[in-house]
Amino acid sequence: QVQLVESGGGSVQSGGSLRLSCAASGYTYSDYYMAWFRQAPGKKREGVAAIDSDGGTIYADSVKGRFTISQDNAKNTLYLQMNSLKPEDTAMYYCAAGRCLLLEDYCMDYWGKGTLVTISS
Repeated sequence: QVQLVESGGGSVQSGGSLRLSCAASGYTYSDYYMAWFRQAPGKKREGVAAIDSDGGTIYADSVKGRFTISQDNAKNTLYLQMNSLKPEDTAMYYCAAGRCLLLEDYCMDYWGKGTLVTISS
């Protein structure tokens, strides 16, 4: 069955960096767009970044210039490099696979269980 397993979350200070990974299995990786979403306590889940099979990317305005989404198709792995982290980036981060290159929940067919990122000021 399809599995998306995130890793790399943790606690860092403001201004620091983290790299999230998402290992995908159970489907043809290149058949789907891949994305990162996040959900902060008490807030709606929001799209962060997405990538297509050719490496085309989109980002939420709040992370442009600080986060970079990438993937290794040979390893079926998605990454999110997060730099210049801010306390407002604190959230559970989810990996998702979907049918369109939009930062919208309805585009996504499969979800991971998430990895927690906590940024202290």
